[in-house]
Amino acid sequence: MKDVKINVHDITRVEGHGNIVLDVQAGEIKELKLEISESPRFYEAFLLGRKWYEAAHITCRICGICSIGHTSASLQAMENALGVEISEQTLLLRKLAFAGETLQSHYLHAFYLVAPDLLGVPSVLPLVKTHPDVVKMALRLKRLANDICCTVAGRHIHPCAMKVKAFPKVPKAEDLLALKQRLLDSVPDLHSTVDLLKTLQLPAFEREMEFVALHHPDEYALYRGAVIRSTVNGDTPIPDYKQQVREKVVPHSHAKHVSSATGPYMVGALARFNINYDQLRPESKEVAEALGLQPVCYNPYMNTIAQVVECVECTLDGVEFIDRLVDMGLHDEDMTVEVKAGRGVGASDVPRGTLFHEYAVDDEGTIVDCNLIIPTGQNLNNIEHDMHALVPQIMDKTEEEIALHLEMLVRAYDPCISCATHLLKVEFV
Repeated sequence: MKDVKINVHDITRVEGHGNIVLDVQAGEIKELKLEISESPRFYEAFLLGRKWYEAAHITCRICGICSIGHTSASLQAMENALGVEISEQTLLLRKLAFAGETLQSHYLHAFYLVAPDLLGVPSVLPLVKTHPDVVKMALRLKRLANDICCTVAGRHIHPCAMKVKAFPKVPKAEDLLALKQRLLDSVPDLHSTVDLLKTLQLPAFEREMEFVALHHPDEYALYRGAVIRSTVNGDTPIPDYKQQVREKVVPHSHAKHVSSATGPYMVGALARFNINYDQLRPESKEVAEALGLQPVCYNPYMNTIAQVVECVECTLDGVEFIDRLVDMGLHDEDMTVEVKAGRGVGASDVPRGTLFHEYAVDDEGTIVDCNLIIPTGQNLNNIEHDMHALVPQIMDKTEEEIALHLEMLVRAYDPCISCATHLLKVEFV
């Protein structure tokens, strides 16, 4: 029945700024919250009045880690608004770029942000001396992933070659085949990553929760999905995403909280794994089994393990996409777009979870309405519920240990806090 006071000001090894506040008196939680102190970004306001072809160019700047993810959702939304169909070549190139971004983001999280916790050090820097081979491996893997993005999308971040309808410049076959060989060469490093994770222990914590992800019957849904699938509420058509995603303002956060019709939910790699396990390749399932991950898993700390499973999936996907593109014969495509009024929703399952972009344009192609729902914004409510369930289980630990477990819990979700703080519309009456 002890008292505990914790104030973690600016959680480390996450993107953006957030604080953890915990006040326990005589064993009872009086206050527990995840404060998001990051300033609002106003991207939705920036888009109003801009032309249809500017949306992806602007929104890819929301995040340097998920810029291809934002571009993907943005392009899908605008193409749906304008009634544009894309070719198989464009679809495969976008999927390849998306796989590259998923790999670089997951490697960043697993090696640079989570591994220090599991190895008992405050950052990746001490690991340069104690685990130099692991750090070099992480650099190799992340560089490969970044080079995929650059080769396909024109830049390592903030892509310039992904446009509505088609690519203005397609990569050369020889450049893609060089990437294919590097992907194949990275497989031993993936095995080494799995072997390393087998030696590390994640916290044992479970809370039964709702999971939400895109689902597609024919593939492991990342770039696109057929529906939004919830483990509690079933399937929702993507254009009707607001039935599943319900935002509200909370006083202690610059980012809104989100609930479904039944409560908070989790998005991200673990949610995708739990929902889309059947669509995984056999090699990915083998890695999941080797690391003790089976659906349905309710331990949010295992999100990192699910990310490693997705690294296997994306590596093999990349090889397949390149083979199909080279066999088809890469060629320039017509980029003519007929501009007309319309509204469209785009959705991609980016590294941190399901991302929604919605645009409305007028007859001249000017953006007159938009809405962006970010994965981390969807996770914040669920993180706080996890915290309330976790704290009573670790009250026997010191304040320093409790603080570390809470920080590790937040980091497990791989939050991108800057992305999550967006425009709040206020009407004065």
